[in-house]
Amino acid sequence: MQTQTTPTAPQSQPQASSQPQASSQPQASGRSLEHPRREAIRLEDVLHALSDPMRMRVVRTLAEEEETCELSCSVFDLPVSKSTTTHHFRVLRECGVIHQIYRGTAKMNALRRADLDALFPGLLDSVLAAAALQEGRLGGDRG
Repeated sequence: MQTQTTPTAPQSQPQASSQPQASSQPQASGRSLEHPRREAIRLEDVLHALSDPMRMRVVRTLAEEEETCELSCSVFDLPVSKSTTTHHFRVLRECGVIHQIYRGTAKMNALRRADLDALFPGLLDSVLAAAALQEGRLGGDRG
């Protein structure tokens, strides 16, 4: 899978701009994270990322809060260890479902809805609607 590093600090050499950017998210200073370019996002990777109940919970929360654009990792109260939470966010990022960027000491997360909708029209809305129906059918399980 091709990845792209989100530049977050001024660099001494200009970067080649022959490849399109993964998303139009603002950049910040500090560390950088690898994200797949839009054209490298694969359907099977997205479906894999969405197949886990904890990752689905993260995606649903981001979709509900899209107007705020970014949410800190600390907003998500997942019933798993911190290392497992980190793993879930990494899977979502590496599969192209979310964009992560450091803002100071906080790692901010945003749903890559524009990229996903362009590549797989209707997929995200269908999965989110199905998850909401499942929650209603099974009770309060947000997975």
